[in-house]
Amino acid sequence: MAAHIVRGSCLLLRAVMFPQNVKLRGVFIKDKNNTLQPTLSYGTRGRDDTQGDQVHIPVERLTVSYSRSSGPGGQHVNKVSTKAEIRFHVLTAEWIPEDVRRNIFETNKNRINKAGELLVTSELSRSQQRNLADCVQKISAIVAEASEKPHEPTAEDLALRAARLEKRNKERLRQKKIQSAIKQSRRLDFD
Repeated sequence: MAAHIVRGSCLLLRAVMFPQNVKLRGVFIKDKNNTLQPTLSYGTRGRDDTQGDQVHIPVERLTVSYSRSSGPGGQHVNKVSTKAEIRFHVLTAEWIPEDVRRNIFETNKNRINKAGELLVTSELSRSQQRNLADCVQKISAIVAEASEKPHEPTAEDLALRAARLEKRNKERLRQKKIQSAIKQSRRLDFD
């Protein structure tokens, strides 16, 4: 399990999965016990002041690895492993609701490997910590996008759709009558 040590506004995590001390900023909130918890909000549409449900990302469930990056840094990239890679099994992630998991699995097929793990990488920075924080933010964005509820049409929208459908059908029937009249005029009567 990860040992949590709070220093200021960041959280240091030490675990087998994290080879070094990792500082993640901006991804954690304080809970009732005044401990920092990794979180992300989901399920709210648009910008409103009501706080939606929150999903806690259990950091111990994420597998983190580092490798050499092709990003900025010149000779530095040949010496230091700064590319961060986070993966977790989507279908067994009980910290995400079932319908959101299915939606993630359907919409991110190109990011999920044969083992069913969602793979997120980042090599934007020269720093492992920044790349790791970027990966966590990408995961939170994926979950937030998958948890968005579809827009419910209003009565006005439904009436507008019905009027458009009716207009389209009338125009289609009018065009059919015109074509029928054209073909009828081409016929020869041998009576």
